[in-house]
Amino acid sequence: MSDKPSVIFVCVHNAGRSQMAAGFAAALSGGAVEVRSAGSLPAERINPVAVEAMREVGIDITGEQPKVLTPEAVQASDAVVTMGCGDACPFYPGKRYEDWELTDPAGQGIEVVRQVRDEIRGRVEALLADLLPAGAQGVRA
Repeated sequence: MSDKPSVIFVCVHNAGRSQMAAGFAAALSGGAVEVRSAGSLPAERINPVAVEAMREVGIDITGEQPKVLTPEAVQASDAVVTMGCGDACPFYPGKRYEDWELTDPAGQGIEVVRQVRDEIRGRVEALLADLLPAGAQGVRA
């Protein structure tokens, strides 16, 4: 494991919420945090409305693919953030766990997805403030 903190974002399909959170964490930390995302039942592809909403704020997640959640990915992470699939996520003592109650953007229009995106951004900023020493965060997207 590297010296930098690591976080995994987990939702059911790894197609919307967790992908947006991972996109924000990677962009806002400037690479100071190792970022993963996964799903308990991954979808075939990322939600195109989530991709559009992230593009609006200058973050491109089009190259990402939904990934299956593995115990190894959780073990390799310092912080585990779940979004609607807490029971499916393995628990390991010593990890930081957070469960974010967020609207599932699946099947929602761009207005709803923008609201979810903006709420995720605020939560990611707070998480990064806790994980990183003062001044270590990267350029704000």
